[in-house]
Amino acid sequence: MFEDIAAKLTEIRARIEAATQMAGRAPGSAQLVAVSKTNPVGAVEAALAAGQRLFGENRVQEAAGKFPGLRAAWPDLRLHIIGPLQTNKVRDAVRLADVIETLDRPKLALALAEAIQKEGRRPALLIQVNTGNEPQKAGILPAEADAFIRQCLTEYALPVTGLMCIPPAEEDPGPHFTLLAQLANQHGLQTLSMGMSGDFETAIRHGATHVRVGSAIFGARAPA
Repeated sequence: MFEDIAAKLTEIRARIEAATQMAGRAPGSAQLVAVSKTNPVGAVEAALAAGQRLFGENRVQEAAGKFPGLRAAWPDLRLHIIGPLQTNKVRDAVRLADVIETLDRPKLALALAEAIQKEGRRPALLIQVNTGNEPQKAGILPAEADAFIRQCLTEYALPVTGLMCIPPAEEDPGPHFTLLAQLANQHGLQTLSMGMSGDFETAIRHGATHVRVGSAIFGARAPA
């Protein structure tokens, strides 16, 4: 059932490295986050057997059902939470994740600060920016991003290491990636999570350090 995953991973990694080379960047400077949401444990195990160690999950509850057991066999596994995060799931996310990519509002920043203190664990945090100002999409608006980034770093002393975005599906993603990279540079943030199955090569040209690829590795997703 999962025989194609290794071959697809090899193909995606080759494309990532080709895009990295074409952009004049160092080998390995763009990392692959294999988005395993809605896929079973067996699919993740197939990717792990093929050498993949970095995964992304949308839902904390789903991740909690998959990854604690997998870490016992693959202790170098790393997990990113990449979906919208509810405040009532924050402590679970802090316990489980190595990176939380979807910090996008002051209420969540406060909840994360409190959970980090209580749990004694500090996953890296990325601030999600709604670069397209889309009302239906999560993320801090660009006009509010500067102040929010400063608030997270100073008032809440959060371990923010970078930014994340999901450009509008119908638009050229390049300007959105440029905006995110400029914003990160202004604040000295090194991590840029941007680019998915359809546009990760463009994202790499604009400086992505992490690209999130799911369907091109695991196939069409089951309904969430």
